[in-house]
Amino acid sequence: MSWQAVARKDFRDAIRSRAFWAISALFVLLALSVAGAYGLFPEELGGDPSPRGLAFFLANVISTFVAITAILICYKSVAGERETGSIKLLLSLPHSRREVIAGKVLGRTAVLAVPVIGALLAGVVLGSALIGAVDPVATALLLVVALVFALTFVSAMVGFSAMTGSSAKAAALTVGVFFVFELLWDVVTIALVFVASGFTLPTPANYPAWIYPIMQIPPTSAFLSTLNAVVPGESMGIGAGGVEASTFDAVFASPWIGAVVLLIWLVVPVAIGSSLFQRADL
Repeated sequence: MSWQAVARKDFRDAIRSRAFWAISALFVLLALSVAGAYGLFPEELGGDPSPRGLAFFLANVISTFVAITAILICYKSVAGERETGSIKLLLSLPHSRREVIAGKVLGRTAVLAVPVIGALLAGVVLGSALIGAVDPVATALLLVVALVFALTFVSAMVGFSAMTGSSAKAAALTVGVFFVFELLWDVVTIALVFVASGFTLPTPANYPAWIYPIMQIPPTSAFLSTLNAVVPGESMGIGAGGVEASTFDAVFASPWIGAVVLLIWLVVPVAIGSSLFQRADL
């Protein structure tokens, strides 16, 4: 298929890049540092270490790094080629515009998957050795959900890149989305609760139930909540916005909402970007 050729080209170009291997090394070092801290200093990090706790600790720390890396490798994926004119050469081959978008998403997901999976496996091996226990199910689910998260963030960033023909505008858009939804969203939710509570701020245990889905909107929060939903056993104390679903007595206050949010981020930005790219004058 044509999209496969685009994906293979993107992946081959990436693995020949020194930046790719530098990012991979940073991922591995980060995961090893996190796992080492979890195994060596359990009291400082919340009590008795466990394989499930290790999985969540790795996911919580590495999620933001995955998001930043996805922005770096994707913001120019379509906009950069439109800016330089190389997109015209790509489309002169038997590729449709939709196939180019699909190939970009899958190729760059494969690029990001290599350091993510390698780093998480390295972290799990070290952490499991230090705590003297391993949970293959939790590890496998961590890897699967992490891959879905990587695919989701890449898809969204490629979609934003496809919305414009300027690398500068694509950078501003992707960084702006990250800044609002990943760095400022806790402030947004606190402000909403503050206003809804009559300009007083209750404790998280007394937040209104309707705030929980809003807390899920950032992709990293949705990722952690989805992991909470699929990993067997008790909650690991990680919820959207730092508040667990069990805090609220409402049918919609479920960590499975995280999976719905990930699906929205996976589909909507790239669908809009693809539609605008279809109509763009190149």
